Amino acid sequence: MATPETRGVDSDLETAEKIILRWDSTTSEEAKENLIFQSGGDREEVDRYLKAVDEVQRHISSISISDEVKATIQIAMARLEDELRNILISQTSTFEPDSLLLDSSLSSSSFASSSRTELEDDTCDDGNEEEEQQQVDLVLPDGSGSDSGSRRLSRSRRSNSKSTSSIREIDLVTPEAVSDLRSIAQRMIGAGYSRECVQVYGNVRKSAMEMIFKQLGIVKLGIGDVQRLDWEAVEVKIRRWIRAAKVCVRVVFASEKRLCEQIFEGTMEETCFMEIVKTSALQLFNFPEAISISRRSPEKLFKILDLHDAITDLLPDMEEIFDSSSSESILVQATEIQSRLAEAARGILTEFENAVFREPSVVPVPGGTIHPLTRYVMNYLNLISDYRETLIDLIMTKPCRGLKCTNDRNDPDMDISELEGISPLALHMIWTMVMLQFNLEEKSLHYRDEPLSHIFVMNNVHYIVQKVKSSPELMELIGDKYLRKLTGIFRQAATKYQRATWVRVLNSLRDEGLHVSGSFSSGVSKSALRERFKAFNTMFEEVHRIQSTWSVPDTQLREELRISLSEHLIPAYRSFLGRFRGHIESGRHPENYLKYSVENLETAVLDFFEGYTTAPHLRRSQ
Repeated sequence: MATPETRGVDSDLETAEKIILRWDSTTSEEAKENLIFQSGGDREEVDRYLKAVDEVQRHISSISISDEVKATIQIAMARLEDELRNILISQTSTFEPDSLLLDSSLSSSSFASSSRTELEDDTCDDGNEEEEQQQVDLVLPDGSGSDSGSRRLSRSRRSNSKSTSSIREIDLVTPEAVSDLRSIAQRMIGAGYSRECVQVYGNVRKSAMEMIFKQLGIVKLGIGDVQRLDWEAVEVKIRRWIRAAKVCVRVVFASEKRLCEQIFEGTMEETCFMEIVKTSALQLFNFPEAISISRRSPEKLFKILDLHDAITDLLPDMEEIFDSSSSESILVQATEIQSRLAEAARGILTEFENAVFREPSVVPVPGGTIHPLTRYVMNYLNLISDYRETLIDLIMTKPCRGLKCTNDRNDPDMDISELEGISPLALHMIWTMVMLQFNLEEKSLHYRDEPLSHIFVMNNVHYIVQKVKSSPELMELIGDKYLRKLTGIFRQAATKYQRATWVRVLNSLRDEGLHVSGSFSSGVSKSALRERFKAFNTMFEEVHRIQSTWSVPDTQLREELRISLSEHLIPAYRSFLGRFRGHIESGRHPENYLKYSVENLETAVLDFFEGYTTAPHLRRSQ
C-alpha cells in the first residue's frame, strides 16, 4: 500500500514526465516549432523544464525504475541536445577579425611595424643609378639559388622590449547564453550523456572555429602547396599568418578555453576544448612547418626569422592555454617548428657566407664603381643587424675557417684572436665581409688597367666602411678594430692608384736628362725639353680621357682623391712650367708644347672620377 510519501514522489515524477513529454518534438507540433531556451522567452518555463529533468534524474538510480522513466529521460536528453545546438548557433557572438588583426595590444613590440626594402636599396651616396642594373646571383652550396632580379626582403624593426602575456579573452557566445549552456551540459553529463553533449558542442564550435579561421585568412595548405608558391607570394602569406596567429592564440583559443571552462566547470572542459581546437591548431602550424623545411636561399632568412620570433613570442601564451597532458602535442609541434626555423636560419647564414665567397661574376663593373655584390651583401648584413637580438641567441658557434676552393687562389683567412670578446654573430658578419673583400680582390684582377683595379677596390671597401658607419646596429656588432682595418685597406688602394697612375706622369716633370754639358743657366736641351712637355701633355690627356669616365660614387671620397692627386700634380707642374717656360716660348711653335696652364690642369682634375660616358673637352691655354 502506497504511503503519503511515496504518493507524493509519484506525483512529482508524473508532473515532471508531463512537462518533458509536452516538449517532445516527435509528438507535438508546438514543441517542434518552439524552443524552451529562446531569447526573450519564458524563463519560468525554462526553470520548470530543468527541474523536471532533475526530478526524473533522481529516479534513474532507483532499482525499480520503469521503462517509462527511461524513455522520458531519453526524450529529455534529445530535447536538450537540440536546445544546446540552437543556443550555440543562435547566440554566437559576431567575430570582428579586422579590428583584432589591427589591435596592437595583441602584438609584442617586436612585430609592431613592418616595411619592405630592397637589398640593392642604399642609404650611402652611390652615384649613378644605371650602375644598379647588374644582377648578383648567389648560388648556395646545396644547389638552391636565390631568385634572379630584385631581392626584396621584409624588414621588421625590433625593440628591446618583450611581451608578457598578451591573452585577450572575448565572448564567443553571448554572456546570457553561458548560464543556459552550463545548465544543459550539467544535466546531460549527469544523465550519462556526456559523449552526446561533447559531440554536439564540439561540432558546432568546430564549425564556428572554421569560420573564424576563414575570416582570418587561414586556409588549408599542405606542405607541398606552400613550397610550390613563388617566394613573393609566400612573403605576403607570412605577414598575414603572423597577424592571424596572434589573434588565433591570444584571442580565439584562449576564449574557446574559457568558454569550455565556464560551461563544463571542471568536468570535461579539457576534452571538449581539445575536441574543438586540435585540428585547427595543427592546421595553423602547418604553414610555418612548410616554411621551415623549404629550400633555403638568402632572401628567405628574414621572413624565417619573423616566423621564428612570432612563434617564440606566442609560446608563453600557448603554455598557459595548452597546459594539460591532452594538449601537449600542440605545444610540442610549435616548439619543434620553432627549432626547425632556427636551424634553417643558421643554415642560410652559413651558406650565405659561402655563396659570397663563391659568387662567380667576372665581368668588370664599368668605371670601377660599386659592385652589385657589395651592395647586396652589405644591405643584407645591415638587415641581419636588425635581427641581432634573435640571431645572437641562435648563432652560438664561430664561423668555419679555411674554405676550400676549386682553383689555385689563396683562401681567405682571419685572425680571430684579434677579435676576442665579440659575439659569434659578429664574427660571422665579419667573416662574411672578409670573404666579400677577398672576392672583390679577385674581381679587381679582371681589369686590364691596373690603376682602375685599385679604384675598384678603394670604392668597394670604402662603401663597406660607410655602410657599417651609417648603421648604429651594424657598428655595434662589427666594432672599431675591424673597421680601422678596412679603412686602412681602402686608403692603401688609393695610394696604389696614385702610384700606378701618376709616378710616370710626374717623372716627365723632373729635371734629370734636360741639362747638357756646360753652364747650368744655358745648358738646357730644348729638344729634350720639348719632348718632356710633349710627353707630359700626351700622358695627362690620356689620363684625363680615361679617368674622367671612371667613377668614385662617394662625394667626399672623390673630393679627397682629387685633392690628393692635385697636391702632387699641380705644384710639380707649376714649378716645371716656371723654370722652363721661357726656353719653350723663345723657340718655334711654343703653343704645341705649352698647351696647358696651371689653371687648366686644376679645372681638368675636377673631371676625374665623374663617371662620364665620354670624356669632356680638355681646355687649353689661350
